Amino acid sequence: MVPTSPTVPSAQTRSPRPRRVFVLGATGTIGRATVRALVDRGHEVVCFVRPRAGAGGALGPGDIAELLPGTSLRYGDVTDAGSIARDGFRGEAFDVLVSCLASRTGRARDAWKIDHQAHVDALAAAKQAGVAHMVLLSAICVQKPLLAFQQAKLAFERELIHSGLTYSIVRPTAFFKSLSGQVGRVQRGKPFLIFGDGRLTACKPISDGDLGRYLADCLDDEDRWNRILPIGGPGDAITPRQQGEMLFAQLGREPRFRQVPLALLMGIRWVLAALGRVSPKMADKAELAGIGLYYARESMLVLNPKTGAYDADATPSTGTETLAGHYARLIRGETADDRGDHAVF
Repeated sequence: MVPTSPTVPSAQTRSPRPRRVFVLGATGTIGRATVRALVDRGHEVVCFVRPRAGAGGALGPGDIAELLPGTSLRYGDVTDAGSIARDGFRGEAFDVLVSCLASRTGRARDAWKIDHQAHVDALAAAKQAGVAHMVLLSAICVQKPLLAFQQAKLAFERELIHSGLTYSIVRPTAFFKSLSGQVGRVQRGKPFLIFGDGRLTACKPISDGDLGRYLADCLDDEDRWNRILPIGGPGDAITPRQQGEMLFAQLGREPRFRQVPLALLMGIRWVLAALGRVSPKMADKAELAGIGLYYARESMLVLNPKTGAYDADATPSTGTETLAGHYARLIRGETADDRGDHAVF
C-alpha cells in the first residue's frame, strides 16, 4: 500500500501543547497509524527502529522512511539498553514515550525480551531524557494472564504504574487484521472455520486508524492519564459466527461454516507438549498451539472481576471504522492486511 503523505495539522486535530515524542514499535501497522496521528497533531516525532524492519527484515531504511513521513528516524536495537540510550535518546530531552512495541511471536523467550525487558530499558532511558508521560499499547487479554506474553506485558505495566511517570495504559480488543485471516479462503469457496458453534467468544474489533488516534489523544486528554484503558471499536460485540456471516454477506453468498471441536485443538496442544519434552521445535509449536487455544475460548472484552464473566457493555468503544467496512475494502482490493508473524494469532 502507498503510505499517506504528511499532513498539516488542522485546527480540529492539532494538540494545544505540541511535544517531543519518542516512539517504539513505529513500523508495525498500529505503530504507523499512531505515528500518523501524532504527526497530524503537530508533535515532533522521533522513531527508534531497526535498520531492517518488518516481517523477516523485509524493510530497509528507504522503505521505513516512506512508511513514516514527517518523522525523524533513529536506528538501533531495542533489545540492547545501551543502543536505546546511545542511538535512540542520544542524551536529548523528550516529553513523552509512546510504545506500540510487542513481541512478534508471543513465545516466552521473545515476550520477556521485548514485552518486558526492552520496555524496562526504554523506561529507564526515558526517565534520563526527562520524559514525564508514557503511553503504552498493551492488550486486553492481560486481564486473564495464562500465557507468557501476557505475564510479561502485565509485569511491565506494574513497573510503569510505580515508575513515578504519568501513564496511559491502553488495552485494545481484537484488531481487524487478526479477524481477517479467513477472507481469502472464503473467497476461494471454502467454509468459514469456527470453534464449537462459533458463539464461544466475542470481541469489539478496532481498526489501526481508530486505535492510533486514541493512543495519540492520550497525550492531551487528562481523563486518560494514570489509568488502564480498555478500548474497543464502534458497535456491539460480535462472535466468530457473526464475523463469518458478515463476510459471506459482503460476498453475496450463503453462509457456510465448518465447526472445529475445541477438544481437537486441546488434543493437538497436548500431543505437541508431549513431543516438546524431547524436541525444542515441538515445544515452540505447543506454545503457539496454547496461544491459539486461549483465543479460541476467551473473549476479548472487559472481564468482570467479581463474576469472572466477560462484559460487552462494560467494554468502551471508540472510533467510526467497522469490521464490515474493512471486509468490504479487502474484497474490493482497496486495502490489505499485513499480519506478518502475527498471523498465528
